Amino acid sequence: MRYHDIKHLDAAKFKRLVGIQPATFHQMLAELKPFEPTFGRPPKLLLEDRLMLALSYWREYRTLLHTGMSYGISEASAHRIVRHIENILINSNQFHLPKKLPQGTGIDWEVVLVDATEIPIERPKKTKALLQWQAEVSYREDAGDSSLPNRTDSEYLFCQGKGT
Repeated sequence: MRYHDIKHLDAAKFKRLVGIQPATFHQMLAELKPFEPTFGRPPKLLLEDRLMLALSYWREYRTLLHTGMSYGISEASAHRIVRHIENILINSNQFHLPKKLPQGTGIDWEVVLVDATEIPIERPKKTKALLQWQAEVSYREDAGDSSLPNRTDSEYLFCQGKGT
């Protein structure tokens, strides 16, 4: 859903669809405008659509791949856009949740927190022994040399002290 498709909606429908009031949306746009690039290749999405992308990602809890595909961009581009908008809005100190919760009688809180953040996978680095073993195997396969020890994966892990 693009901004030009929903900008004509009344305030109640806009809030139902986007999650914030149109006035808040325009305040966010005003905060983002100074950070709009003025040189280089123009962005594929308008500033309004990039803000809509970030808001839909936060509201709908869809993956960045699904959100990006909805706007015709890649997952990596969607991630960059969301992170960029998050950083600008957080640093503006205008858009945040209240620090103190309202207290008093008759307030019954039932809160459920869901951590739905996406973080890149950290893959372990290859060890020197693993690289040596891979070179040994590829050499044996290329040369057809049967004099080298013919280790299996489990034997390799056992030799490294990681097997059973």
